[in-house]
Amino acid sequence: MRRKDREMDRDFALGVLDRCEYAVLATSDGEGRPYCIPVTIVRRDEVIYIHSALEGQKVNNLRGNGNVCLTAAGGTKIAKDQFTTEFESAVVFGTAEEVTEEAEKIEALRLLCLRHVPTNMHRFDEAVRASLHRTGVWKIHMDTVTGKRKKFDKDGVEMKFGRME
Repeated sequence: MRRKDREMDRDFALGVLDRCEYAVLATSDGEGRPYCIPVTIVRRDEVIYIHSALEGQKVNNLRGNGNVCLTAAGGTKIAKDQFTTEFESAVVFGTAEEVTEEAEKIEALRLLCLRHVPTNMHRFDEAVRASLHRTGVWKIHMDTVTGKRKKFDKDGVEMKFGRME
């Protein structure tokens, strides 16, 4: 990381992952061309789950090369009197693996739904029955996780080196 003064610890980065509305997953195809796509995520311990269709560019890339990078950002705020933006971010490098065991797929989907649509859980079982056969689930084993932040305190001074307010 170039800006070590903005580096945050691993727990901070995991918190960014746990709070983000979505993340961006980077993969590459068989010819080394990059492909990035927004995904909804949920983390359980050292694994991040995503869902997908059973076919498409993302799935083709993951099946051909499981090495991925996932980036999440949040807490953005454009500074009104400066040419900068406050933010928090996390970057994960890892390996994606297709989940094929039905019980794990259902549990991963349950975790995703609990995180992103908790008020609709009364319809979860019905939705799984209707669409599990056409839904893919992938888990990303996290190899490295880094966090970064740019934030100003109440006096307008940037909080560096992990300083919290």
